[in-house]
Amino acid sequence: MQTVNILSLTHLGAADKAQIQAVDPAVRLTDAGGWFDGEYRETWPAFTAERYLKPGTTGRGTREERDRLLAEADIVIGGWPFPLDLRARAPRLKWLHQRPAGASNLLRGDLWGSDVIVTTSRGAANALAIAEYAVAGITFIAKGLHRAAIDRDAETFAARAYRPLLLDGKTACIVGAGGIGGQVGRLCAALGMRVVGTRRHPPTEPLPAGFSYVGGAADLDRLLPDSDVVVICCQWTPETERLFNKDRFAAMKPGSILVNVARGEIIDEDALADALARDHLRGAALDVYVGEFERPPIASLWSDPRVLITPHISGASDEERHGGTDLFCDNLGAWIDGRPMRNVIDWERGY
Repeated sequence: MQTVNILSLTHLGAADKAQIQAVDPAVRLTDAGGWFDGEYRETWPAFTAERYLKPGTTGRGTREERDRLLAEADIVIGGWPFPLDLRARAPRLKWLHQRPAGASNLLRGDLWGSDVIVTTSRGAANALAIAEYAVAGITFIAKGLHRAAIDRDAETFAARAYRPLLLDGKTACIVGAGGIGGQVGRLCAALGMRVVGTRRHPPTEPLPAGFSYVGGAADLDRLLPDSDVVVICCQWTPETERLFNKDRFAAMKPGSILVNVARGEIIDEDALADALARDHLRGAALDVYVGEFERPPIASLWSDPRVLITPHISGASDEERHGGTDLFCDNLGAWIDGRPMRNVIDWERGY
C-alpha cells in the first residue's frame, strides 16, 4: 500500500504516536500540534484564543510550510481550534478525525457538509471525568453549597437557607444516554438515585448500567415532571437547539436541578433565567453556555448564586483517560481495509 500521510493538528504523546504508527507500515505521522496557533489568533475570536491557546504562542513554520503540510495530508487529526479553511487547503484530504466528542465544534469551518469523511470521539472522550463533574454539580446544588460563599461574604451564617436534599431515592433524567450520559447515569445510580433517560435511538436490552428506563426523544416531556435532576448530555443539532425552552422548563418538576455538560445552545438561556427568577428550579450547573467561544456568560445567569458556571472544563482531569486514540486506530484500520468506520458524522443529522 502507498504511504498514508496523517497530520495531527493537536499535540500527541509518545504512546499515542507509537500506537497510531503501529496500525500499518504505510502510515507516516506528522505531529504539527501548535504550528497553527498564530493563524488561530488571526482567524478566531480573541476570546477563543485567550482561552484555548497557550499564552504567547504564535505557531511554527511559514505559511508556505503549513500549506504544504495540509496539502500532503490524506488524514488529519483535529482538535480545537482548527484551520477554518482546512478543506480548501487540503486537496488530498479523505478523512478528518475530531478528538473532541462534539460534532458541532466543526460548524464554523469549511469541512461541514463537505465530501470529507469526518469522525468524532463521541463516546470515547473523557466521559468519566465529565460524568464526575455532572455529579459534583448535582451535589453542589442539592446540598446548597453555593450558600457558603454568600455566608463568607456576609461574615455570618444563615444555616436554614441551605435546605440540603437527600439524593438517595431521587430521580435523575439523562438527556442523551450515550457514552457520556451512560457514565452519568451509572454514577447517579451509585448514589442511590433512580435513573431514566432518553436518546435518539433507544437501546435494546440490556439497558445501560444503572438505568431503569431509556426512551426516545419523544419521551422527554413525559419524564420531566417526575425528575428531580435533569442532566443534558446530548449532541447539539438542529433538533436539539433550544430543546430546553420555556415550555420544557415549565414541565420540569418544581425545585429540580439542571446540569448541562453538552452545549449551551441546547438551552434557551432567557427561559432558564426566568425559571430561576420564579424559583421554579433549585439551581443549575453549566459547564457550557451560548457563545462560550466568543464572550462571557449572560449576566442574568452568571450573577445568580444558584447557577454554577465553569469554562468547559468538565473533561479535564489529572489522568489521561481520553479514548480518542483507540477509536482513531480502530477506524484507521477500517479505513485502510475499506471497512465501515465508527462515529462518522451524518451532516444532515448533525453528528
